[in-house]
Amino acid sequence: MSNNENKTRYSDEELKEFESLINDKLEKAKEELKILKGSLNKSNDEGTDSTAGNTKVLEDGADTAEKENLSQLAARQQKFIVNLENALVRIKNGTYGVCSVTGNLISKERLRAVPHTTQSIAAKLSQQS
Repeated sequence: MSNNENKTRYSDEELKEFESLINDKLEKAKEELKILKGSLNKSNDEGTDSTAGNTKVLEDGADTAEKENLSQLAARQQKFIVNLENALVRIKNGTYGVCSVTGNLISKERLRAVPHTTQSIAAKLSQQS
């Protein structure tokens, strides 16, 4: 089992390394989500105090666009957090790093870049064709 092609799963040591990486990313992602939600709440509070006539209409449009943008970013961040949490579950049940399409191990390089992935590059590319 020394070479990577015969391995069907990563060792506990390797999984601990990925778990640490994911926990770091998860902590940062949660902090970013908190900031985004704070910005969203702040932009909801501010829109009522402005008393300038015609510029108010333009500001309202910009505020709405900014709120939509923040909402989309927050939703993406929330999805990222869920994906990272799901990766932690796969680590605990021993299926982390195994491609859901081919059943082969996903390369460490890919897992370091996209730690929540469930597919190898080959599987991902074959789905896009």
